Amino acid sequence: MYLGIDIGTSAVKTVLIDAGQAPVASASAPLRLSRPMPGWSEQHPDDWAAAVEACLDRLAAERPAELAALKGIGLSGQMHGASLVGRDGKPLRPAILWNDGRAAEEAKLLNADPRFRRITGNLVFPGFTAPKLLWLRHHEPDVFAATDKVLLPKDYLRLWLTGEAVSDLSDASGTAWLDVGARRWSEPLLAATGIDERQMPRLVEGTEPSAVLRRELAARWGIERQVVVAGGAGDNAAAACGLGIVRAGAAFLSLGTSGVLFAATDRFAPKPESAVHAFCHALPRTWHQMGVSLSAAAALDWLGRLLKEPGPELVRKLEPGPEHPAPLLFLPYLSGERTPHSDVTARGAFIGLAEESDRAAVTQAVLEGVAFALAECQAALASAGTRPPRYLAVGGGARSRAWLAIIAHV
Repeated sequence: MYLGIDIGTSAVKTVLIDAGQAPVASASAPLRLSRPMPGWSEQHPDDWAAAVEACLDRLAAERPAELAALKGIGLSGQMHGASLVGRDGKPLRPAILWNDGRAAEEAKLLNADPRFRRITGNLVFPGFTAPKLLWLRHHEPDVFAATDKVLLPKDYLRLWLTGEAVSDLSDASGTAWLDVGARRWSEPLLAATGIDERQMPRLVEGTEPSAVLRRELAARWGIERQVVVAGGAGDNAAAACGLGIVRAGAAFLSLGTSGVLFAATDRFAPKPESAVHAFCHALPRTWHQMGVSLSAAAALDWLGRLLKEPGPELVRKLEPGPEHPAPLLFLPYLSGERTPHSDVTARGAFIGLAEESDRAAVTQAVLEGVAFALAECQAALASAGTRPPRYLAVGGGARSRAWLAIIAHV
């Protein structure tokens, strides 16, 4: 038996599979997002651990024999989050997440240093980890000084599960501290934000063992054998492996909280001026390019909260798909935008609202706005030399044939 654990933005999800990769059982637990200031986005690392604990307690109660036969754990999770722990391994503050825009000025400072583009092959986005540490250095110096380790969300969970500070190369690519071509931490880039390699987790390939499950946790869930925790991957690289997107030219579209176009490459192919991400894949000697729009299903969720009707229900009323474009336009920049604009201050808008604008028209406009944002990501990928012939679609939004039809048309 094998266990997959994903630390999402809205929930922790776990799935137990057998040796043939057939799902046996699953459990999930919701997570709350905190926005203490406009443009900020935080979660407490202890909430991730508590959610995983709840999921595994449930699996142990429902499938005790299967969980007892566990051999290995794979981890994936939201990228870029800054989880800071002290020497005791405890969090020093809530984690600053991928969609947090507070470090815009710090990102500008790092982008002014040509080493970042040359070594990482990427722009430094405010949501990346490095500018967040520089922000902490400027605004929370006591926390910065007490930081023993900087961990990404899934790697904080690994620390809790195993006691070991380890990350994989796909997730580490989104920190702005990785030499992505050489697949190792860059001391000059770390030094530029006032930290060093001793404060970073050890790096492994996603397919390599990273550590083993702590004995007390194994005993809690009735597991007698040693359980290996694999290196794992950032959420999109993990999804790519699950979809078989591992060879150059293969690609997928993700309609999750954010919208992503992901294309596997057999070489490091950066083009930072396009705001395309060029990262390590979860497999050795493999890389990928990625265009990211920060609000995809998040835009639909926002509309659902505004109209007091669940987003999926709003979309269901458009099935099997609209016959004509919506009579109004929507800009989906609710949390700023990455590809291709790289503008954390960008904000959303409806254009063309009229007295006859109803729920259906507004919903369709939101879906179309996200679709056009993804089309801009596609154009950015093309400018970087990547033109996939087709995309597989994943994520919660991919359950809607109407939304997929709109995206295909656009």
